[in-house]
Amino acid sequence: MNRGTVARVIRPLRALGRRLKEAARRGRALPAALAVATVVVTALSVWLSLQVYEQRAEQRRHQDILAAARQSALNFTSLDYRHYGRDSKSVLEGATGEFKEQFAAQTAELTKLVATNKSVSEGQVLEAGITRADERTARVLLVADSKVINTAAPEGQARTYRLQLDLVREDGRWLTSNVEFVG
Repeated sequence: MNRGTVARVIRPLRALGRRLKEAARRGRALPAALAVATVVVTALSVWLSLQVYEQRAEQRRHQDILAAARQSALNFTSLDYRHYGRDSKSVLEGATGEFKEQFAAQTAELTKLVATNKSVSEGQVLEAGITRADERTARVLLVADSKVINTAAPEGQARTYRLQLDLVREDGRWLTSNVEFVG
């Protein structure tokens, strides 16, 4: 910086210093500075509190979404011919929309097929992750394994599923609206 620039910066600072000295002599500078500092600190505190609240709400929402998706996948991959009515009811209770309609429409046929083959499938979710989520909808990708025992495979057959679940929030619950097999 050259001397002219320095002088242009220093002059206003000196003037501000003189005004603060004068205000201090009159006893007004400290209360004014404290009031300004209080307002700034309060505003920052409120802003930070809101940020923390929103972050925690999003974390809770993500936990709820993943829990619902995992349960839906477990219900879908764990079925037993000896109590298929109960198992299919569990799938339907966690479903909505097109997925619920399709599954309900196929329940009678699936009941016969599962009973005829004496099918037992025990699933487990290996991994699950949210690809997108907002307050009302979410998409979750997950990997599930199941061991299927039936008349064709009495020793059991391992199956791996890669699923994409779309969920919607209805009446305070996350419900599966679509299931697609991917990969």
